[in-house]
Amino acid sequence: MAQIALYTLGCKLNYTETATLARQLVARGHTLTDWDQRADVYILNTCTVTHQAERKAHKLLRQVHRRAPNALIVVTGCYAQLRPEALQREKGVILIAKNNQKPYLAQAIDDLLREREPFLPNPPFKEWSFWPSSSGEGRMRAFLKVQDGCDYRCSFCTVPQARGPSRSASPETVIQELYRLAQAGFREVVFTGINLGDYGKPHGASFLSLLRRIEAEGPTEIYRYRLSSIEPNLLSDEILDFIADHKRWAPHFHLPLQSGSNKILGLMRRRYRRHLYENRIEAIRRRFPLAGIGVDVIVGFPGETETDFRETQHFLADLPVSYLHVFPYSERPGTPAAAFPDSVPWEVRLMRSEILREISARKRSAFAQACVGHILHVLLETEEEGLTENYIRVHVQNGQVGKFLPILLTGEEKDGLFIGKILGRQ
Repeated sequence: MAQIALYTLGCKLNYTETATLARQLVARGHTLTDWDQRADVYILNTCTVTHQAERKAHKLLRQVHRRAPNALIVVTGCYAQLRPEALQREKGVILIAKNNQKPYLAQAIDDLLREREPFLPNPPFKEWSFWPSSSGEGRMRAFLKVQDGCDYRCSFCTVPQARGPSRSASPETVIQELYRLAQAGFREVVFTGINLGDYGKPHGASFLSLLRRIEAEGPTEIYRYRLSSIEPNLLSDEILDFIADHKRWAPHFHLPLQSGSNKILGLMRRRYRRHLYENRIEAIRRRFPLAGIGVDVIVGFPGETETDFRETQHFLADLPVSYLHVFPYSERPGTPAAAFPDSVPWEVRLMRSEILREISARKRSAFAQACVGHILHVLLETEEEGLTENYIRVHVQNGQVGKFLPILLTGEEKDGLFIGKILGRQ
């Protein structure tokens, strides 16, 4: 049996799939080791959302080849899907697997180790069976992929090419995986997907119907459910009402905005404009005054003038959200935006990113301060640390791992975390 190291770049979905592959490898008798240690096999799960992610993939591959020149190096993920020829040039790379081949990777690695030609079938998208996967964060919190692929065609994005069309696990498959996670000891589950709100293809069950079935049929051992990123045009009032009416569902929402300029949103081919986005934030705040709300935003998109950026800056400054994820625009080969005129200089993109990150820091601090004096509920991932329902990481004293407890958030801090005072007995 082999020592195998895995490394993941990119989104939570990639991390979830890497964890599933790791579980399969262990079940086959292999041992996992850290990426910076010597191993027999290195598996890199790549991302292609930005050119920085692609550069990092090459850097990581060169590092492991220098460290272990006789090791087998396997590459998968979105960069491997879209630009395998760039990865083939790296020394030591012996196998490149597309995203739809990930379910067969564990067997292919066994074939390589036995010096056999690996078999990696390449089914067309329409024949894909959904590959449910889950990963754990610490010992209490798990991520569960329920949807993959995307039918949207945003002008800057390579995900539809890398991940294929939108498709979803059946509700029965999701519930079965929830019971497996509960039996493994996880007490919070985060539902992930490339376009989570588009859940339902090809079986036809809506995302709301999935949530209802999970609540009715899912394991009682799961204390809390949480949604990952969801498109604002797909976050309906009915979904918000369901979460408000069922206490196990966390009041935490991550809505990609990408730009606060309607002109830029049009160039990006997004399916909403500022008014709809603002409406969704207001709908959340009406139901959940203390909800955690995160925002994705891209700066420096082709054609973004200083006026366009100031629109985004002022829109976000006034919006009652909790934190921002800020990305400087990165040209992706093969996307329409890569050929757009009026490219923004890279130094301007970085300057604009820093302005929005400063806004994010202020909003994150103000949001936590607004929650001081309120009773929240924390799932303890260690004896001293856990996450509240509205996505504030807190420090407690003398806690027990796995406990789900009411706390009073205080204004004091320890190691950058707000302190929560445990209420009642554990």
